[in-house]
Amino acid sequence: MKKNLTRYLLLPAALVGSLSLYALTTPPTLVADANNAGLKLPTGFSALVVAETGARPRHLTITPQGNIYVKLNRVNKSGQGILMLQPTSGGKAEVKTGFGNYGGTGMYYKDGYLYASSDQEVFRYKLNDKGEVTNPSQPEKIVTGLINRRQHESKSIVLDNAGNVYVNVGAYSNSCQQRDRQKGSLGQPNCPILDSAGGVWQFKANQMNQTYGNGKRYVTGLRNVVGLDWNQQDNQLFVMQHGRDQLHDIFPDLYDAKQSAQLPAECMYAVKPGDNAGWPYMYYDQVQQKKILAPEYGGDGKKEADTKFIDPAAAFPGHMAPNGLLFYTGNMFPERYKNGAFIAFHGSWNRAPEPQAGYFVVFQPFKNGKPDGKWEVFADNFAGAPEKVASGRADHRPCGLAQAPDGSLYVTDDAKGTIYRIFYNKK
Repeated sequence: MKKNLTRYLLLPAALVGSLSLYALTTPPTLVADANNAGLKLPTGFSALVVAETGARPRHLTITPQGNIYVKLNRVNKSGQGILMLQPTSGGKAEVKTGFGNYGGTGMYYKDGYLYASSDQEVFRYKLNDKGEVTNPSQPEKIVTGLINRRQHESKSIVLDNAGNVYVNVGAYSNSCQQRDRQKGSLGQPNCPILDSAGGVWQFKANQMNQTYGNGKRYVTGLRNVVGLDWNQQDNQLFVMQHGRDQLHDIFPDLYDAKQSAQLPAECMYAVKPGDNAGWPYMYYDQVQQKKILAPEYGGDGKKEADTKFIDPAAAFPGHMAPNGLLFYTGNMFPERYKNGAFIAFHGSWNRAPEPQAGYFVVFQPFKNGKPDGKWEVFADNFAGAPEKVASGRADHRPCGLAQAPDGSLYVTDDAKGTIYRIFYNKK
């Protein structure tokens, strides 16, 4: 050891400096946990538990320096709604600090700023050259006054490359009935919920105290979007919609229990300004592969909806609750994953008498900015066992996704507070 140290000390100063910089910037060796932290992964992939937060982490983001910022659904015992973790050894991390006296879901890094959302506001924090927040107790409030009726209240966020932030405002209703979720109740004419919810709003990322009046309703007719991301390949917003519930409970003469467990699809949409995805007037039936008129508005399970509503880019089984969407742009994973989409399915609660489903992360291949081929399960067994999936009593429930600078994939679990990291062992 002494001999090696002497050799290092005799190196030219400039080279020593270069080696020091290399040591600071080289990604740390990642060490998989025993049994890949309980996850089932494709061949060549491994996983580890980064940290146990002891809270309910929703979305997260990673700075270029490798700092991990996590949004908590509710503030922790210290009154903090955001945690900052820093890497330690082997790919693990530890909580360094916490701030933000509000719960919520949204967490996103862009161009030197950290963006975070409560269930009615959006904030941003300036980061220094170490990726640390400089104003933890004095964030800039960029959006305020968003509606929160405590149903589908998560204000998920993402930014584009032109200085805009996109905010989900979920509909505070299942299907805009006159009496929400009540058997036989019909839909409200010209659904009034769509005035201030049921869509994605666009705001300026650097303008303070914006309200609905300053923003733009970018897309409407979306019941609730928790997972959303900006597709860099075609410079477009993509979202994952939580489809409606209880077709059989509300209209038992039109749908049987099995149909209600399967339908409607959880849809991925590629959206443009002014698009209308059709909620509450329609749903997408992945079995018939058709847009179907909602029973609250005169549908019978077969009548097709107005063609003015956009088609989904991809459709997934019903009720699995897509809470995270990430387009993979890293270089660690094999080439087939490049520019494809990872989706975190939180898991269902209302597929009975069929088994519950979800509780996994799937991969949807893309080609030229569009879905290409069938989706596949990528990371499974968050629930702990097949019978825990079937019963809906999962140990862990995937929620947020983030890509690290080295190309590894982070996944949050908002049931027990675990943060996972999935990486590829290059051969």
